[in-house]
Amino acid sequence: MDVIGAAGAWLIAALVLGIAELAVPGVFLVFLAIAAAVTGVAVYVLPDLPVAAQLAAFAVWSAVAVLIGKRWYRDYPVEGGDPMLNDRSARLVGEVVVVETAIVGGRGRVLVGDGSWPARGEDAAVGMRVRITAVVDGEIVVEPLDSSS
Repeated sequence: MDVIGAAGAWLIAALVLGIAELAVPGVFLVFLAIAAAVTGVAVYVLPDLPVAAQLAAFAVWSAVAVLIGKRWYRDYPVEGGDPMLNDRSARLVGEVVVVETAIVGGRGRVLVGDGSWPARGEDAAVGMRVRITAVVDGEIVVEPLDSSS
């Protein structure tokens, strides 16, 4: 294969890997695309580079790109839009719910959405509205609403 053909093949491989990264996001193929691009440029600059050396260069540059990417994502983590996205109990804090089973002696049950959760807090009668202040070990901690709420 001539120099332009070998270098072009590596650059096409880089382009295909880059497009595949866009189609199937996972932040991994981009590192292989970078390694293929660097290998393509190396083959263009060093036209007598044997195929075994090209494959070795691709392997080395893949490892280097992955290590740089790993360090980058460790030093600059990607922040999500909602820090409580997968923390349902944290999302409940502040919600106003209705007492389902009277809270007597600090224990009872409240309706949260379409479910019933064990609750603890000040005594409250059935049907009373209370505010969730915390969720501890799967149990809702509530306080009575102020008369101004």
